[in-house]
Amino acid sequence: MAATDTPVRLIVGLGNPGPKYERTRHNAGFWFVDEVARRHGGSLREERKFHGEVARVTVEGTDLHLLKPTTFMNHSGRSIQALANFFKIPAEAMLVVHDEIDLPPGVVRLKRGGGHGGHNGLRDTVKALGNREFARLRIGVGHPGNAKDVVPYVLSNAGRDEQTAIDQAIDAAADVLPWLLEGEWDRAFQRLHTAA
Repeated sequence: MAATDTPVRLIVGLGNPGPKYERTRHNAGFWFVDEVARRHGGSLREERKFHGEVARVTVEGTDLHLLKPTTFMNHSGRSIQALANFFKIPAEAMLVVHDEIDLPPGVVRLKRGGGHGGHNGLRDTVKALGNREFARLRIGVGHPGNAKDVVPYVLSNAGRDEQTAIDQAIDAAADVLPWLLEGEWDRAFQRLHTAA
């Protein structure tokens, strides 16, 4: 089976734990996992051995693990590696969901493999797994316009209109999840990447 046909078995949302960060742009990955759990009757709970909040849901007959690392963004890989090793989930069967400053709010993109693009959560994940062949769901949060402003920008809340656009993008991505669980990547790419 080609890597591009590999069905997703684990969805990881990247973010920072705690009320202080809950609504910050950097937590867009957490928001996606929360939406998947909500739609499919999952209940996330703290699991210390996985350094995160976990849930298992069934989506159209397919078993799926959900994970929100509670390690803080820069150490996300520790959590992902612990769960992946325990359940023997290869990198190719993971979807890592994260905020993307190079996309405007309301835009969401799928990507297979690649580098970390300066994203600390991705950087640590690649390092921990020793593998970059996992898929990514990039949720656009916009760019502050200046590189030195990126950190305070992603660690602050989105404006109301931006948040609405981000939430709509998360909904659109959650809609194609059944296809990703079937390994129908081309279909999901086409839906998300040609959306207006």
